[in-house]
Amino acid sequence: MHHPSAKDAMIDRLKVRIYQILERTDIRDTASQIVDLFIWTLIALNLIAFTLETVDPIGCQYKRYFIIFEEVSIVVFSVEYILRLWTCTVNTDYKHSIRGRLRFMFTPLMLIDLIAIFPFYLPLLFPDLRFLRSLRLFRFFRILKLSRYSASLRTLGRVIRSKKEELIITFFILFILLFCSSSLIYFAEHEAQAEEFPNIPMSMWWSVITLTTVGYGDVYPVTLIGKLLGAMLAVLGIGLFALPAGILASGFSEELQARRPIQRKRTSKFCPHCGKPIH
Repeated sequence: MHHPSAKDAMIDRLKVRIYQILERTDIRDTASQIVDLFIWTLIALNLIAFTLETVDPIGCQYKRYFIIFEEVSIVVFSVEYILRLWTCTVNTDYKHSIRGRLRFMFTPLMLIDLIAIFPFYLPLLFPDLRFLRSLRLFRFFRILKLSRYSASLRTLGRVIRSKKEELIITFFILFILLFCSSSLIYFAEHEAQAEEFPNIPMSMWWSVITLTTVGYGDVYPVTLIGKLLGAMLAVLGIGLFALPAGILASGFSEELQARRPIQRKRTSKFCPHCGKPIH
């Protein structure tokens, strides 16, 4: 029978501790709070750097510093990804050393973490494929990493998952209305404005800006039938595009009501003054 050595026990304790810090199993864990704040700040700085790089004077003058900051960020995000993959076996859902880690790699949050770093490594592996450098645009998706550290974004994700069927039905109805309106405006305006409404796909631009009640004014109907159709769609758009907002608002209300008993249960276990557990 194999008995774990002191070294193995120390490694196991280290793995558990890293897992607790990264996954924030205790909201009062100071180390976990510091790590979360550090990663959150690094993500925010990455987004700022990504934005400033597009400004010609700043992007050209400080290009070297942007590259250094990008490399440091990649090292941090890569270490975070590796540590999460290494410690995931602490969770009983992923306890198998191989199958568990493979399952964990394909969880939504881990896929987001992978998307945040793989564009940097891909050109290094295939330097001759110049078009792969355009994948650096995926750095923008690092904003999705905030969902791991933001309770508000996690709540939004739960709301969208709970209301996905209603949202799919709503967007399907909107697509049907968009297709029908594009077809009708094409037949109503094509003869009068062949350049503005050359075909149904091009007519969808007008349908979108009309249904969303934006109405840029660059494309508009001039015939009587087209104007009537535009007025009807503008009125319908006010109500139809309010449906997703109403569904999400209802989902948020349900989510907050469901969390209140849990919050009361949690707060009842700790002293409101010192924060220590009540025995």
